[in-house]
Amino acid sequence: MEFNIQTRMKGPLSLGLVLILSIAATANSLYAQTDSQVDAYTSNLPFVMPKLQLPDLPNRRVSIADCGAVGNGYTMNTEAIAEAIHRCSAAGGGIVAIPPGMWLTGPIKLESNIELHLDSGAVVLFSKRFEDFPMFARPKSGVKCIPMIYGSGLENIAVTGKGIFDGNGQYWRPVKKEKMTERQWKELVASGGAVTPDGKMWWPSKEAMDGQEYIKNLRKQNKKPAPERYAGAREFLRPVMLALDDCKRILVDGPTFANAPGWTLVPTRCEDIVMRNVTVNNPWWGQNTDGLDINSCRNMLLYNSVISAGDDAICLKPAKPNDAHASDPSCENIVVADCIVYHGHGGFVVGSETYGGARNISVKNCSFIGTDVGLRFKSSQGRGGVVEKVYVDGIRMIDIADEAILFDMFYDNSADIESGDGRVPEFRDFTISNIVCDGASDAIFIRGLADMPIKEIRFENLSIEADKSCFIENAEGIVVDGMHVSIKKGPVWTINNAHDIQLTKISCGQPADVYVRVSGEHSGNIVVEKTSLSAASHDIEMDKDVPSDAVRVK
Repeated sequence: MEFNIQTRMKGPLSLGLVLILSIAATANSLYAQTDSQVDAYTSNLPFVMPKLQLPDLPNRRVSIADCGAVGNGYTMNTEAIAEAIHRCSAAGGGIVAIPPGMWLTGPIKLESNIELHLDSGAVVLFSKRFEDFPMFARPKSGVKCIPMIYGSGLENIAVTGKGIFDGNGQYWRPVKKEKMTERQWKELVASGGAVTPDGKMWWPSKEAMDGQEYIKNLRKQNKKPAPERYAGAREFLRPVMLALDDCKRILVDGPTFANAPGWTLVPTRCEDIVMRNVTVNNPWWGQNTDGLDINSCRNMLLYNSVISAGDDAICLKPAKPNDAHASDPSCENIVVADCIVYHGHGGFVVGSETYGGARNISVKNCSFIGTDVGLRFKSSQGRGGVVEKVYVDGIRMIDIADEAILFDMFYDNSADIESGDGRVPEFRDFTISNIVCDGASDAIFIRGLADMPIKEIRFENLSIEADKSCFIENAEGIVVDGMHVSIKKGPVWTINNAHDIQLTKISCGQPADVYVRVSGEHSGNIVVEKTSLSAASHDIEMDKDVPSDAVRVK
């Protein structure tokens, strides 16, 4: 339904018009509130953040129910939702409302100047029929399964409200046996599907299990097959839940995105993005169910959101940049604040593809509970670029399975190490401060490349309880100023081929075997200052190839 407020104003104000004006005023106040919060989060940063531009949308409202949608859980509403979006867009844009109900649908294509709004009590349930998600050529990304919600080249778009998007991911995802109990595995296998010959992974169908080989053979015949040729791999190519390519002025505020088939929220080469009050709820064992993948985006704010994922939770992927910014880092001016991650391979992650470069990243006041890694910075030869000016402040972690803080430039080198294309990862100029971790396998792990060390990483005010302490290899300019560490085994510091290392005001919660163990002929200028080495049975151990003056204690 559409309203022409100017025409209705000629007569007395009706109750309907008063309600319309009230809705308009409420919408304006909500956007004003968002604008005020955005300004607060993007000021007083260690870098200059451009003012984010929020969507500017008309106060027009079209309900999908008025376009024939039925929220009974079994009626397909793909066409009715598309009609509501088209009708609203043709009139100049506005709100497409999804009222309370269970709305079964296929893909939803967004248009410019549209706010897709889920009322409280609305559940959008995506179809479990594979044929409802055809193949299409995604710009610059090759042939993919069509996303569940998508748009390309749009401006002024929003997805809001307190409703739920459910991706019916159990019909798409494979499951690793190691992630299930024996009973769960038996029940899963008994439900149907197919199991790999080694018995380690279950797939929903044999077509899904064989999909990767199908694509490999298809590309042998034709390097660029038409999208329809990929139909045989549809069940393998799982759809992204929300994919926005080359869009501007985006707001995602309020919804829950649950049970994704694969990656959940994927903005790519987008600008001026605000995501807030968002919940991502995927099973921890859900294969490749990343929470938020920020692909080559600029000027973005994420805050006050909760994510539980089966892969990386909040992840920057600086790959191919937007054409308009080809000479700039592909990820720039990104702010993450006041978020909680309950499960994920990493709480906050950069990589593994970093060849587009990243700069001006702020992560502040977040909590990671039960993630595999806390702060995870990863890349490799062939995937790398310059990642710099990253500021992390105020992170709490509990029950981290692996490293609390990880820098690793040897992530999955099998496909890329021989590429020789010059994409060498260069990570430098990080400041990581005010970190508390109660339980991890390793406190800090830093491993650069021999010909491109990790550089200029500053840690301030850390408190970490872990099984093992700190490992540094192929790095230079590492400063740790204020750290309390409690470990169960091994040296406090293990350093290999690293130099210009400054360790200041370090305390140990319990005695260690060795304080500093140094190896590698390129190690040197390691300074330990304002620290008692008596917390360890042995203070310094150095291999024969290490220069005798490599370590100095002040």
